[in-house]
Amino acid sequence: MSVRPARADDADAIARLQLVTWRTAYRQLLPAAVLDDWDEAAAVAAWRTAVVRPPTPAHGVLVAVDAEVVAGFTAFGPAELAAGEEPLPGGPTNEVTTLLVEPRWGRRGHGSRLLAAVADLAAASGVVRLQMWLPEGDTVTAGFLEAAGWAPDGWVRTLDTGSSTLRQLRWHTMLDELDERGVQ
Repeated sequence: MSVRPARADDADAIARLQLVTWRTAYRQLLPAAVLDDWDEAAAVAAWRTAVVRPPTPAHGVLVAVDAEVVAGFTAFGPAELAAGEEPLPGGPTNEVTTLLVEPRWGRRGHGSRLLAAVADLAAASGVVRLQMWLPEGDTVTAGFLEAAGWAPDGWVRTLDTGSSTLRQLRWHTMLDELDERGVQ
C-alpha cells in the first residue's frame, strides 16, 4: 500500500473510482441524472488534464495504490476565498477538492494516507491551513475528517446540480496542529 503522484495512465482508474464511489456514497445526495448520465470519456479526459497539465504548480492529484490497483485518490490546490472572507495571516490555505476511496478498499487506511500526504506536501510549501467542502449529508466523510482533527469552520455554500441544489459545509484544519500522520 502506498500513495504516489497520479500519472496520465491513472486517469481511467480515477474516473471509474469516482463514479463507483459517487454512486455508492452519494446516491441520496446527488440527483439521479448526475450519476446516471455520467460521461466517462469526459471524466477520463478531465482527470488526465488535471494530472498532466494542472492549472498551477500548486495543484496536484495523488493516488492510493493497493496491490497495484488505484484504490483511492485526492486532488488539491490553492483555496479560493469565500465572498467576504479575509486571508489568514501566516500563510496560504490549500483546498482538498476531492478525496475518495473506492468502497471495496475502505477501512484499510488509504484515506488517512492520502490526507497525510496532502498535509505533508502543503506544509512543505508553506501552506498553513487545509480546507474541504463536504456535502452536508456526507456523514461518513465528516466522521473521518473529525477523527483526523478537522472541524467545520462555519462557512456554507450551495451548488446548483442542474435539477436541485446541494448544500456543502466547509471543513478545515491548521497544519501546525497536525502530527506527522496528518492527525491532530
